[in-house]
Amino acid sequence: MTRKGILGKKVGMTQVFTENGELIPVTVVETTPNVVLQVKTVENDGYDAVQLGYDDKRDVLSNKPAKGHAAKANTTPKRFIREIKDVELGDYKVSDEIKADIFESGDYVDVTGTTKGHGYQGNVHKDGQSRGPETHGSRYHRRPGSLGAIINRVFPGKKLPGRMGNKTITILNLQIVKADTENNVLLIKGNVPGANKSFVEIKSAVRAPKK
Repeated sequence: MTRKGILGKKVGMTQVFTENGELIPVTVVETTPNVVLQVKTVENDGYDAVQLGYDDKRDVLSNKPAKGHAAKANTTPKRFIREIKDVELGDYKVSDEIKADIFESGDYVDVTGTTKGHGYQGNVHKDGQSRGPETHGSRYHRRPGSLGAIINRVFPGKKLPGRMGNKTITILNLQIVKADTENNVLLIKGNVPGANKSFVEIKSAVRAPKK
C-alpha cells in the first residue's frame, strides 16, 4: 500500500455546516507548502521514504549541517522534519513542494502529534481512580491504594502517580472535510492531538474504513 502525507501546524478548532445542514466540529491545520528535502531509496538507505520539511527556521538557530542539507533542496533549514514511508517515489523529487491539495474531501488520514503536557500528577487526576472517604477518621483520601499482593515488588502496569501527557500519539481514521489550497489549510473532522501551534504529521490512513 502506498501512502502520502504532509506536515502542518494545529491552529485550533471550529465548526462547519455540511450541505444537508449537519454541524461538524473540525480542527484547522495550517499546511504551508512542505519541501521535499530528501528522497530515500532501498539501494542507498535500505528503505523507501520521502523526507519533508515544514516551517522555516531562523538562520541564527541553524547549524552548518542543517544549512547544507537544506541547500541541496534549494531551501532554508526547517523546524519540523519527518519521513513518510511507503510512498510512490516516482511522484517526488528533491525541492518539490507538497501542498494541501495532496488530500481531497472525504479522504481518511492518520494524524500524529504530541499531547498536552500536564506535569507530575497524582493517580486520581492522571488515571481517574476513585478517592477514599474524607470522614470518620479515614486517612485514605487520594492515595493509589494497594500496590499488589507480593511484598517488595510492584506488578508491571500498576497505575501510579507520574508524568501526565506530553506523549506522541496517533489518532486513526480521521476524515478530511475540506482541503483549502488557497489558504493552505486542511479541515479535519474531530480533534487531533496536541496544543494549538503544535506540529502534526498527517498521513493517509493505514486501515481506512470501507466506503
